Amino acid sequence: MQQDERGSEADTGELSRQPGDVVVRREVLNDGSAWAEIAVIVAQDSPDLLVTYIPESAPIRFPPTPHGPHPWLGKERWHGHGTLMLQRPGDWYAVWVFWSGPKREFRGWYLNLQEPFRRTKLGYDTQDLELDIWLPREGGYELKDDHVMEDRVREGRFTSDQIAATRAEAARIIEELERDGRWWSDSWASWEPDPGWPTPSFPTGVSYT
Repeated sequence: MQQDERGSEADTGELSRQPGDVVVRREVLNDGSAWAEIAVIVAQDSPDLLVTYIPESAPIRFPPTPHGPHPWLGKERWHGHGTLMLQRPGDWYAVWVFWSGPKREFRGWYLNLQEPFRRTKLGYDTQDLELDIWLPREGGYELKDDHVMEDRVREGRFTSDQIAATRAEAARIIEELERDGRWWSDSWASWEPDPGWPTPSFPTGVSYT
C-alpha cells in the first residue's frame, strides 16, 4: 500500500515522548472524523519504533459519526491484562501483544491492519482497516474479519479500492512473515509495564489535532 498522503509530525522524525507519557490514540475515518479515542501509555518512542500500552481501565470514548456505532461502543474502559502495540513508521499494521489468565500468560501476536500512524499534539492518529492476522503462540496464523469487509463498503466506511488494497497488504504481510520471519523481538512476549505507571486519563481543555 502507498504511504498515507496526510501530513503529520511523524514525517519529520521528531521525537517528544518518554516512557510513561500518556498520549491519545485516535481512530480516524476517511472524512477526518474521530471514531474512537483511547488514552494509552508510551513504552518506547524511537526513530524506528513507537510502542504504546493500553493498561487495564484505560478510558475509551466514541465521538459520534455518520458511519454508525463503533464495534466497541459501550466499552468505557479497557479490561484484562492490558495490550502492547508495536508500530513502525510507514507500516500499514501494528503488532498487538496479548496476555491472558491469572498468570498473565502470553497468548500471541495480533497484527492489526491500520493506516500508518500520524503524530498529533496529544498522541497519534490511525484508521483501523478491519482485517487482522492472528499469530497464536502455538504457531500458524488466522485471517480475521475478512467476511465483513464488503459490509463496510455498503456502510460507507471504506471504499472498494481500500478493501482491495487492505487484502493485498494482508497477503504481502503473510508472505513476508513466511519468508523472513517476524521482525520484532520475542522478548516483547515477556514485557511487563512499569508498576509505577498510573491509569491514564484524557487531557482536558486542549485540541486533539
